[in-house]
Amino acid sequence: MLLSIDWDAYSGPAEFVFDAPIWGTPDREYDRLEAWRVRAKKRGGTAWDALETDFPLYPGWEALTRYAGLPAHVTLSHASAEEWLALYPGREVLNIDSHHDLYSGPVGQRGGDAGRWRPGNWAGLGLAAGLISRYAVRYPDWHAGLPVTEGFDLARTTDEVRAALGSELLPRVHLERGAALPGAERVEAVLLVQSPAWSSPAHDAAFFGLAAALGIGGWGAEVLGSPPLNRTPG
Repeated sequence: MLLSIDWDAYSGPAEFVFDAPIWGTPDREYDRLEAWRVRAKKRGGTAWDALETDFPLYPGWEALTRYAGLPAHVTLSHASAEEWLALYPGREVLNIDSHHDLYSGPVGQRGGDAGRWRPGNWAGLGLAAGLISRYAVRYPDWHAGLPVTEGFDLARTTDEVRAALGSELLPRVHLERGAALPGAERVEAVLLVQSPAWSSPAHDAAFFGLAAALGIGGWGAEVLGSPPLNRTPG
């Protein structure tokens, strides 16, 4: 299988943080940096440490180093996922993420070019194009305590996905929640995605440390699309 790891599965909000991007945010340059400065200032600081209480780094990411030595790529966002999938067409994909990334926008209210690859629709487009044979998203355990998240009520989210996807794609999709990671022997290649509009700058050092542990710290040919954004120091 292919393993996609979105950093927002680990860098997320605490409960009742109503300016958290998980409530909904665009993916613009402003949202990746300046919006985080506004959140830090609102909490009485200018350094990223001011974000830590409301935007913690949840545990479990340290175990991702088990995939060191496997083919690994890093990117700014899932908008570049098409390039990664094209390297390994037709594989099963497990995506550890806070979002299912099957379609962008509410059902019936999707504007713009629906065929353009975005962070929120890459998995659905990959399925439709035959680049993904079967797709599973594994929401992190901390979603169980945050009603705003997709992974809080899997039945509700599954119903939303069922209403949006065609009958041909739906049998190839599975949604679940948990902390388990597949064994390295089951994984063919890894994609590490920063998603800076959703992940706190306070956790950039951990993100880049993980990338280095996976053997992609040199930012050479292993980078797909736009490179990750280093927002330290704040």
